[in-house]
Amino acid sequence: MSYERDNIRRMRGYSYGEQPDDPDIVKLNTNENPYPPSPRVAEALAAFDADRLRRYPPPTAGPFRALAAERLGLAPEQVLATNGGDEALRLAVTAFVDPGGAFAMADPSYSLYEVLAHVQDCRVEAVPMTQDWSLSADFAERANAAGARLTCIVNPHAPSGTLLYADDLARLAESLDGVLLIDEAYVDFVDPELEHDATPLVREFDNVLLLRTLSKGYSLAGLRFGFLAGDAGLIEPMATKVRDSYNQDLLAQELAVAAFGDEAHARQTWRRVREERNRLYGALVARGFRVPPSQANFLLAWPLIGGPAATPEQVSVTVFEDLRARGILVRLLEHPRLRRALRITVGTREENEGLLAALDEIVEARCY
Repeated sequence: MSYERDNIRRMRGYSYGEQPDDPDIVKLNTNENPYPPSPRVAEALAAFDADRLRRYPPPTAGPFRALAAERLGLAPEQVLATNGGDEALRLAVTAFVDPGGAFAMADPSYSLYEVLAHVQDCRVEAVPMTQDWSLSADFAERANAAGARLTCIVNPHAPSGTLLYADDLARLAESLDGVLLIDEAYVDFVDPELEHDATPLVREFDNVLLLRTLSKGYSLAGLRFGFLAGDAGLIEPMATKVRDSYNQDLLAQELAVAAFGDEAHARQTWRRVREERNRLYGALVARGFRVPPSQANFLLAWPLIGGPAATPEQVSVTVFEDLRARGILVRLLEHPRLRRALRITVGTREENEGLLAALDEIVEARCY
């Protein structure tokens, strides 16, 4: 006999990227930062007194919230620390979307959005993106027609890496009847020359939430620390009613402050990722892949190579499997629109060189 709720029984859970135990595996499948976090993190960890774990941590992560608020030009009550970006998404869905209500998103997008919507037992309005990975002209109209109380847009977009500019996001926020959550998990890797900054939207609109995470830009994916920034009226119900008590442990809070406080170190890693992203982009295009320009720390790649007995989709599967056999993990995407594209995290120079050498071997061995 099954005791789970009907909607839980019907749904599919989130599909995690493979997390190998072998340290020699080249891991380019889950969009982690390939460079270490700030040395201040190791220093804070070494200095941590384990006796302090007897007591509960600061319940609202006050020191981190103060630091983040100062960085963004906001008040601390406009910032909510969360257990990674994923908890931030769950809090927003739980606080703003009624069971049976509607949630809106672009399609394709981060697959967890739809999972959380199904957990909440709400309807999903997934609006297809255009061929150039922009939002459709009727996106807001469709979200409003569906009665969406919350709309999530990941920017830069995942999995394409395309960036929506702040002016476009402002028009979207103004047009939506519900809350707009802008998931900026990858925003640290945007080219500085673009001068992209969505934080003014938080001050301009009372229906905008920005999601940030320390997993990518600050090399702390294993720590699980993120935050939301928005109007105090949006933050308050999530912080005081929906959030788990003591949702951030003491050690995580202190390491997050150490990492986030050393922005200079993080910026060096962002620059190195951008340089490698540009180099890897050119190398993949030269090898016969179709790759949209990316402002994130990954590239979406379709092989345009093949032979009489292999379609590009079959080549994708073969390349994915052959890379895995060589100890290199990338992500094979199964969404119908993506047609088995490969999503490749930007690694270090050495990792990227190993990837390219393996691709050359695979193409030569398979006679593509």
